[in-house]
Amino acid sequence: MTTLTGTGGATTKRGAATKWRGGLAEVVILLGLVAVFSILNPTHFPTLTNLATILNTASIPVILGVGASAVVLTGRIDLSVEGVMGAAGMTFVLLSANSRETADIGWLAWPAALAVGAALGALTGAIHVLAKVPSFIVSLGIWYVGLGIAAVLFGYEMIPFLTNESAVAWPTATLAGIPNSFLLALCVAALGVLIERMTRLGRAAYAIGNNEAVARMTGIPVSTFVVILFAFAGACSGLAGVVGSLALGAGAANVGVGMLFLTLAAIVIGGTPLGGGRGGTLRTVTGVLILSTLYNGLILAGVDPSIQSGVSGLVLVAAVVAAGWSQRERLRVFK
Repeated sequence: MTTLTGTGGATTKRGAATKWRGGLAEVVILLGLVAVFSILNPTHFPTLTNLATILNTASIPVILGVGASAVVLTGRIDLSVEGVMGAAGMTFVLLSANSRETADIGWLAWPAALAVGAALGALTGAIHVLAKVPSFIVSLGIWYVGLGIAAVLFGYEMIPFLTNESAVAWPTATLAGIPNSFLLALCVAALGVLIERMTRLGRAAYAIGNNEAVARMTGIPVSTFVVILFAFAGACSGLAGVVGSLALGAGAANVGVGMLFLTLAAIVIGGTPLGGGRGGTLRTVTGVLILSTLYNGLILAGVDPSIQSGVSGLVLVAAVVAAGWSQRERLRVFK
């Protein structure tokens, strides 16, 4: 009995050490990128102005990543982010002061947009758990549902521009050198960490991702929690749509274009495996900062956009291999 206890303690210590090293690895990569680009471009990269640019660029992916990570922790995936962003963003613009003069309900436009996102997310989760359809198929369909809603709201009239100049300028305005958009993203990330570490919902997400069958046997209402997590992810996508619309200064059905790849790449690069059960918000935030720093450094270095895409793809492949290598036998990956 003593031997078994000792072995278990050693295993726990090894697991904790591995987790700590994994989290540190992403931070080291981020600091390494900062050092390399600072040496390559000492005039423009290591400046407060460029730091604000990187953080502003990272704000929307961080908001999206918090919600998407919550879903990924359960072993599911949410591909609907771009469509939900479009639907929520158009809702926000048309309910705010705009050039079409459709409506102006003031600050209530924010919760209205988040409600649209949460509703689409909850719909995704409900169809997934009730119809037993894989989450990637359902969320892919909701992606296009969201785009359809955004297209209908956009209509055939002139582009609805936001007429409140202070609101349009808010995301890029800074407080102590940090853009408001990133401060908002940090608040969302703090909420994500709080949910993961301090609530039954967060602990259940890890349990479901580790072993769903065991989670069900322990009395965890898996289906209910999965729907709630999808709704949370939808609300995050809705908020990202609002921030994106403010940045554009107008309503656009394609406000979220390109964000799906960036979000999922950040999740994987940050160390949250798509199989679920490990990782979480802080890892994803680090992954977003790695990608944002990489893109920014390559742009300042004058690297061709096509080469930037290739570099990003290589980074993603390397991250996937690194994340899955230790679990390759359990995952039973074949040619």
